[in-house]
Amino acid sequence: MSQPKVILLDAVGTLFGVRRSVGQIYGEIASQFGVSVDAHSLNKAFFQSFREAPPMAFPEMDTNNVQQHEYNWWKTIATQTFERVGVYSQFSNFAEFFDFLYAYFATPEAWLIYDDVPEALNYWREHQIELGVLSNFDSRIHRVLPALGLSRYFNSVTISTEVGAAKPDPAIFWAALNKHKCPPTAVWHIGDSYQEDYQAARAIGIRGIWIRRRNDS
Repeated sequence: MSQPKVILLDAVGTLFGVRRSVGQIYGEIASQFGVSVDAHSLNKAFFQSFREAPPMAFPEMDTNNVQQHEYNWWKTIATQTFERVGVYSQFSNFAEFFDFLYAYFATPEAWLIYDDVPEALNYWREHQIELGVLSNFDSRIHRVLPALGLSRYFNSVTISTEVGAAKPDPAIFWAALNKHKCPPTAVWHIGDSYQEDYQAARAIGIRGIWIRRRNDS
């Protein structure tokens, strides 16, 4: 197998994951605001709300408004999560709680780099392969990557909210390819979603590699 010129990597679920379950984090922060709820039920409710949400991409949106739309997108999911478990009304100020929750996921404390990632990144860099992040994550990734010590490895970061298209839409892949001025045949894409990463990459001629991590859902 010939060496690629570029490897594009998904972020959450591929490079790093939530340090504990989403339900545990939501529950622990909720308890600081006087709301007690079972972490397992919260986790189940979160993934149900997340799967039902529209793609996190805002076509033709003014770039000055993107971060507010990202915030609102996640707030809707959080609201639905706590409504599903029947405790939303117990918050005296849900907006204040969500501000704290949203900020927490921009810190390194929320995330854990997978054990195999540093060795792989160093190997690829030593072999002069360009690396890029290609993710449906939001703009907080520009804080998370340096906080985790990962930003130094990457030549590019391409996210759905800045492109206006989310994986598996081919547009986000082409946006990443254009940054590297590289044809699909010279690129690999590695991600944890069979449809959004593996199949979507193959559909435009990129070599797709599906990596299966532990699933918290």
